[in-house]
Amino acid sequence: MTAPCLMVQGTASGVGKTLLTAALCRIFSRRGYRVAPFKAQNMALNAAVTADGREIGRAQAAQADAAGVEPTVDMNPILMKPEGDDRSQIVVRGVPLGRLTFEEYGAHRDELLGVVAESLARLRGAHDLVIIEGAGSPAEINLSAGDIVNMRIARLADAPVLLVGDIDRGGVFAAFVGTLALLQPDDRARVAGFVVNKFRGNLALLAPGLHTLHERTGVPVLGVVPYLERGLVPAEDSLDLDDTAPPPGDERLAIVVVRPPRIANFDDLEPLAREPGVHVRFATSPSHLVGADLLIVPGSKSTMADLAWLRERGVADALISAVRAGTPLIGLCGGYQMLGHACAGASSPTSDRSRPLGVKPSRATRSTWEGRASRAPPLRSGSSTAGASPAATATARSPSMVRWSAPTCMASLPTTGCAARCSAGWRRERAWPPIRAGAMAKARRRATTVWPTRSPPPSI
Repeated sequence: MTAPCLMVQGTASGVGKTLLTAALCRIFSRRGYRVAPFKAQNMALNAAVTADGREIGRAQAAQADAAGVEPTVDMNPILMKPEGDDRSQIVVRGVPLGRLTFEEYGAHRDELLGVVAESLARLRGAHDLVIIEGAGSPAEINLSAGDIVNMRIARLADAPVLLVGDIDRGGVFAAFVGTLALLQPDDRARVAGFVVNKFRGNLALLAPGLHTLHERTGVPVLGVVPYLERGLVPAEDSLDLDDTAPPPGDERLAIVVVRPPRIANFDDLEPLAREPGVHVRFATSPSHLVGADLLIVPGSKSTMADLAWLRERGVADALISAVRAGTPLIGLCGGYQMLGHACAGASSPTSDRSRPLGVKPSRATRSTWEGRASRAPPLRSGSSTAGASPAATATARSPSMVRWSAPTCMASLPTTGCAARCSAGWRRERAWPPIRAGAMAKARRRATTVWPTRSPPPSI
């Protein structure tokens, strides 16, 4: 028997689709149904490891946890990791396929839609219900011809659609009406109801608007969800960082995280933000680093470009000065590369503009990672990306670093594959037991500290 599907779409990015999908997974699971989440195509730099060592969007792994099932690559068959304004690394069923521009990706869309259909069919055959999450908005009419994540998937699954809007940022009624107006009639008929998300205040004041909305569109408002605290599911979009809340009580530890334009795996920092007395804030200028008890340079999908950004903004010099003054500094994945004396990813001698900070006695060099590219669907013949494999790095260690194997990104252990591959990807030199995504943040914090004295960190 093929399981029915319910789809959650939104009027825009950041309206709460991911959280509501996870909530529905938990609700139906508690009622005894075997539930699976599904997102055909996810554009995110936050990734998680599946049991077979492949990677999917971190949010789909969290939704699987909410459903009480093991995350699999079928839940997110296509993961896009942006590397700039016009190019992304494409991960298909957990395996890196290549780095493609938007036009190159479009040339393979029909093949990828077949992959999506197969993954969805497998989930529907193994579960009682599939909760599908869309991306962005179905009303992005400039992209509708190549859509493989919103209404095209709703049609494929014959799924009713819940349309979610964010009232906290204003304009939710216009967003609902405008989205419906831009949909094709058949797609408009799939919208079974509206969900008003992130509401705070007196519900009685909202009621007249809900009534008028129903009158004008014929679509009922099925629910009003109150504003919930951040962090219930991992963030997918760096827009979520704009909503970082101040500490609820007394601040005993100030952690400042550098926020480059291509920041990756920033959700690893969410457990720190939940600690009592800890305030995590993000920095884009030297002045934001003032008063930090701990500094963190996070991962990046474009290490060299973000290094240049650090230099141009003066943040690099501020970090170096802070380390010399005794402030601890942590590097995560690509951020760890930035702290050394040479950085992987430079195809020519590194310019002053993208020169690493030199506060860590390490050198990252490029090598080839073979991976499991053969499991990805073939690209069209003649494509320059056919057979492409992601890069990996090895780090030359100074004598003081021999006690612990570097590089130290715990997301890409050789026993599990890479959960959160940065611009070059890390791999350890000694075997570790499999680590689930929830343990990565703690492991990274312990493994990549740059101590001001440059002595080796505590053993892990």
